[in-house]
Amino acid sequence: MSRNLWALVALQGLFLTNNVTFIAINGLAGLSMAPHAWMATLPVMAYVVGGALCTGPVAWTQARFGRKASFQFGLLVALGSTLLCAWAASTRNFWLMCFATLVAGYHSANGQLYRFTAAEFAAPAAREKAVSLVMAGGLLGAVVGPNLASRTRDLAALPFVGAYLALAAVARLALVLLAFLFTGATTLSLSAYTAVEKDRAQGAINFIMFAVMAVTAFSSGALVSAAQGWSWLNLGSVPAVLAMGAGLAWLALRRRDQPAAA
Repeated sequence: MSRNLWALVALQGLFLTNNVTFIAINGLAGLSMAPHAWMATLPVMAYVVGGALCTGPVAWTQARFGRKASFQFGLLVALGSTLLCAWAASTRNFWLMCFATLVAGYHSANGQLYRFTAAEFAAPAAREKAVSLVMAGGLLGAVVGPNLASRTRDLAALPFVGAYLALAAVARLALVLLAFLFTGATTLSLSAYTAVEKDRAQGAINFIMFAVMAVTAFSSGALVSAAQGWSWLNLGSVPAVLAMGAGLAWLALRRRDQPAAA
């Protein structure tokens, strides 16, 4: 595996560390600062909506300035937005918190493209393995993220400020790591779209994902504040899980039958 691919694995891990910690702290900060209980998840929803709104601009910057420059700008946005969140937490300004998380959505939309970039560093036969390896880097976030959130939320004198400052340090570390990443002019040629369509296609994929997440983030806040909210929230996730399982089974059967048809 190339140095670029391992750099992407590490970047994916830091990205998921940021996401897990950011969402966890945003929910807690929202619950602490929101004027009404049902508004507690608005900072989380703002983060997701920001990601959806930024899929187009991110696709444009990726096409216009290249992968590396776009990723660097995304990390600068992450650094600035987490510092703004720290200021909002220190001043107990709920609406400034929502605005800061909305802006942070640009970094989220940018980071979602790490997995696509992995395919550019691998031969066609090894692209699935490369993408899987980068996605596996997210396990770092699954382990580090919750621990970072719990250990830094009360690190400063005011609640949650320490956690946002820690996320700013994560963004700074990712910027340093990105300096070791070289992205050439290699184009993607994956089966779902042509190389010319890659930026628009990847942007559309991310927009759909963020749109669904935004709806669920807002509705979850309303549900958990109602009676038996957690029960309804858990039950509501079952159809989506079953639908994804059915889709994966259909895809596996289709791929299995393709060689025989050829």
